[in-house]
Amino acid sequence: MPGRTLTVNSRKFDGTINRTWECRPIGIADSQLVLVGSFAHDVEHPDLGRIAAGTISYEFFWPDRWYNVFRFHEPDGSLRNFYYNISMPYSLDRDQLDYVDLDIDIIVWPDGSFRILDLAEFDQNKVTYDYPADVIANAERTMDEIISAIRDGSQPTDFLLTGHLPGAEQTR
Repeated sequence: MPGRTLTVNSRKFDGTINRTWECRPIGIADSQLVLVGSFAHDVEHPDLGRIAAGTISYEFFWPDRWYNVFRFHEPDGSLRNFYYNISMPYSLDRDQLDYVDLDIDIIVWPDGSFRILDLAEFDQNKVTYDYPADVIANAERTMDEIISAIRDGSQPTDFLLTGHLPGAEQTR
C-alpha cells in the first residue's frame, strides 16, 4: 500500500462522475478502507465555508455500508468536522474506488452539533434517476441511524476520532 494512489469517483445514480480526487490508502481493517488526502487549493463550500489549502481529509469506506465518512483536519492538525455521505457501498477496481452518492449529507462539528444537507436534492434525484424503492429505503434508514447515533453520542465512533493520523501527501 505505501506510495499507492487511488482515484476516488463520487458518482450520480446514472453512473456519471460528479466529483473525482486522488487519495492514498493508509489502512484496511475489518473491511474498512481508510484513505487520506489533502486539499491543494482553498475551496469555498456552501455549507462548510472555506476549506483551506492543506486541509487533510481522512476518508472511511465500507463495502457493506450505505455511507462513508470524511474526517477533516485543518492544516494545523486540529479537527475541523466530520462529513457523512449517504451513499451506496463502494466498489474497488485496481486503483479506482467508486461510490454512488445518494445526495444526503450530514456535517458533524467538533462540539457534536450537526446539520443535515441536501434532502431536497435527494427528493429531486429519486425522481430524476428513478431510484428503486430499496435504494430510497436504505438511504432513509441509514440517515435515521446516523442521526440517532450522533444524538446518543455513539457516532462519530472512536476509530473515527483517534485512529489513522499520519500526514497526507496526495491532493484533491
